[in-house]
Amino acid sequence: MQIGELAKHVGIQSSAIRYYESIGLLMPQRRVSGKRIFGEDALERLTVIAFAKQAGFTLREIRELFSGFRASRWKPLAQRKIVELDETVARIASMRSFLMKAIRCGCVDVEACGRALMRECG
Repeated sequence: MQIGELAKHVGIQSSAIRYYESIGLLMPQRRVSGKRIFGEDALERLTVIAFAKQAGFTLREIRELFSGFRASRWKPLAQRKIVELDETVARIASMRSFLMKAIRCGCVDVEACGRALMRECG
């Protein structure tokens, strides 16, 4: 299938596919009259790329995953990503707690809220 058809099938822009190709994440099966032709493997690879991006992997990390899909390579990456996600979850929980305190503080303005929070934290 051509790049436009692949993009539509996967739900991304053709420019993203061209970018993935430029950084070595995706290769066309062949070219016909200068047009890229992609096979089923491109669909599978784009699915993995989308899943990995959703899981928080950077394109550099995704490229590392594809450089040899052995458990010895992807499991440490996944474990590091889980640590990063846990840290993000903790940070978000802290932010949520702060916002809930701010909502409940009953202060008339932001400065008063800040003073109340300083007393509570200080």
